[in-house]
Amino acid sequence: TMSGKIEDTVKEVAGAAEQQWGEATDSPRHRVRGAARRYSNQATYAARDAADTIKDQVQANPLAGLAVAAGVGVFIGFLLGRK
Repeated sequence: TMSGKIEDTVKEVAGAAEQQWGEATDSPRHRVRGAARRYSNQATYAARDAADTIKDQVQANPLAGLAVAAGVGVFIGFLLGRK
């Protein structure tokens, strides 16, 4: 959702600010914590964006979505069936 993406962006900016504060004050704790916060929120935003894109594509073309889901199921079945 859009509000989730906005929240992730705000947290990413806060993490970047904390990371910059850590660099300015020579505080490894703030640097590391800020970087972790920043990059984890970037990943969350990317995952939300990918999920939204997939949802839109499946709604636009449900047969292709069904085919992809079937292919993923066969692939997972193949991996689980290997000995």
